[in-house]
Amino acid sequence: MNWLIQPFEFEFMRGALAACVALSLGAAPIGVFMLLRRMSLMGDAISHAILPGAAIGYLVAGMSLGAMTLGGIMAGVAVALAAGAVARRSALREDASLAAFYLISLAIGVLLVSLRSRNVDLLHVLFGSVLSLDADTLMLIAGIATVSLFGLALLYRPLVIECADPAFLRQAGGPGAIAHMGFLLLAVLNLVAGFHALGTLMAVGIMVLPAATARLISDRLDAMLALAVVFALAGSLGGLLLSYHMDVPAGPSVVMSLGLIYLLVLMTSALRPRRHWHTGEATG
Repeated sequence: MNWLIQPFEFEFMRGALAACVALSLGAAPIGVFMLLRRMSLMGDAISHAILPGAAIGYLVAGMSLGAMTLGGIMAGVAVALAAGAVARRSALREDASLAAFYLISLAIGVLLVSLRSRNVDLLHVLFGSVLSLDADTLMLIAGIATVSLFGLALLYRPLVIECADPAFLRQAGGPGAIAHMGFLLLAVLNLVAGFHALGTLMAVGIMVLPAATARLISDRLDAMLALAVVFALAGSLGGLLLSYHMDVPAGPSVVMSLGLIYLLVLMTSALRPRRHWHTGEATG
């Protein structure tokens, strides 16, 4: 019990746990819809696209929470829209255009941060600083999680329809476009929140890994959403404890714990018949 409880006697550990709880509640359900919409690669690309915008905010105002957040949101939305436009108007598929934007954004972001930073600043941007979050950053992460949950509640029906039959809402016009844009905005917001806590290289981990783990266990959307949150919480807690007791970086520890949970579930479910979540039809 001391091994589990004693680390959280320190304020910085309680702050890190609060941030991880908020990220688990906000980002993990978004990850489930990204997985079902086959947009996991987009999440990775957007998380790295946030870096140039955050770097510009850093160059203008230093380690300013507002400037880096606003820059990250603008850059993430711009890259998501640009990748979709390139996929529609060129011979490239969306995954190829996202890979191109991913590499360009990461390179530009690292160069911009390196212009005026010390090595410790660059490491915080790339790998996060979840153990040193201040009250304002915690409030921002909690606010984004709250907005994300309300946004998902509003967009839930069109998102479910689009996951099951993407062509339906595309033909319907307005509702499908609004739902898609709203979902992209929620994804960018959660990746910005993850960026502040886990860094640009790790932010997408708490979004995609719990969703993938939940998909291995359940075929029902409601169960997948609940399980993704549970796995995100378990991986976050395990990662923070591992970081404290072994004196290793917290962000990578959290993502590694999420990855270990995924691998354990993958091994135990290897022989389980796979079913389509919206039809229930077994595929072997």
